[in-house]
Amino acid sequence: MESNYGNSAAIRAFRVLEVLAQRTDGCTLPELVDAVALPKQTLHRLVDQLSLAGLVVREPGNRRLQLARRVERFALDALMNGPGRHERHAILSAVVDSTGETCNLTALAGTDIIYLDRVETSWPLRMLLAPGSHVPLHATSSGKLLVSLLPKAQRDRLLAQLTLRSYTETTIVSADALATELALTRKRRVGINRAEHLRGLFGVAVPVMVDRQRACAAVALQAPEGRMSMDDLLAHVPRLRAAAEAIGRTFGLAAG
Repeated sequence: MESNYGNSAAIRAFRVLEVLAQRTDGCTLPELVDAVALPKQTLHRLVDQLSLAGLVVREPGNRRLQLARRVERFALDALMNGPGRHERHAILSAVVDSTGETCNLTALAGTDIIYLDRVETSWPLRMLLAPGSHVPLHATSSGKLLVSLLPKAQRDRLLAQLTLRSYTETTIVSADALATELALTRKRRVGINRAEHLRGLFGVAVPVMVDRQRACAAVALQAPEGRMSMDDLLAHVPRLRAAAEAIGRTFGLAAG
């Protein structure tokens, strides 16, 4: 009996987190009551427990409920170490075999990009970064791409938190210039890094789509300018899109 109750409570808590994960702007307690179909008093206690556990937070001012950073870290760990990781690694490896350059699977992590997986080229000239490494949003192809595809309100909140630090002479450090770049990126659905994080290292990225509008990750290809021009990298975009679609299927997603 106790075990059954424990399982029921766990499933209810997971359902609350699942609903919040689907809402880009969180939700109010009444909205959550409607979505989860639990009595308000029961849900109120459950939300309080999740808040004490560091899994749910209330936004200051409007008191809307949002997932906490602890859940974000859990989600990223699940993406990195879930059951499809070997299949995703094989997909990235196939891209490296066909292009000869390093391929990454990345996702948003706060105001950074995190490498969920990465397969390095065999060339001696390369940048060694392990899965779990963080790189800046505004200076990477994946970062600009994934931010550009966020809903406007969520994108604006994230951009307001960014420090536009300069890494090279081509890093975008103007908020207006970044907004223009993001608009172009959203339109073409291809992120471009013109040696903005590291001198001489170019990159392109395409999204792994949840549906026609939302992306959960990006597949990126990078190469030093001595081996590939930006045009050369862009010529591989169809190959990257096929890889992104295959990776989406490992997450149980339909093609975007």
